[in-house]
Amino acid sequence: MTTQVKRFFEDVAVGDVLAPFQTGRLTVAHLVRWCGASENWHRIHYDTPFAVDHDKLPGPLINGSLKQQFLAKFLRDWATPGGWVWRLKIEFRAMNVAGEALTIWGEVTGLRHLPQFGLVDLRLGIRNEAAVESAPSLANVALPYRNGRPLPYPFIPPDPADLNEARS
Repeated sequence: MTTQVKRFFEDVAVGDVLAPFQTGRLTVAHLVRWCGASENWHRIHYDTPFAVDHDKLPGPLINGSLKQQFLAKFLRDWATPGGWVWRLKIEFRAMNVAGEALTIWGEVTGLRHLPQFGLVDLRLGIRNEAAVESAPSLANVALPYRNGRPLPYPFIPPDPADLNEARS
């Protein structure tokens, strides 16, 4: 069992690159399991002849919701127990197909000091082995201050007035 180290706002700097997460090759079996978990049984995700011959796709598609889950988990793991993923905006711009290995990556693009916690702005996404970006994304993660209070549960989003004042 691994122990997570709590990440504080003061530990983060603009330009920090998050340790990438690599999925390994995603097989049709992985996609079938995700179809079952998400109850999305569209044949383009597991039926190769249907995906290729009927829908003219390059192969069974990796579910968009699975890619969303990879991004959300990547942020959650980075935020560690004390942080909170507040917002995640994902754009689906390219398909990923069974047999691909994906890399989830991220970098810190901004820091905002709010009264109760710090807000970290991130750019992240998913790339395949050919470095094709399929899901460019933006996120905001709330982190506690080192000598501050823990973030509330459930998380209370920042006041819009505080967000405007924190932009500098």
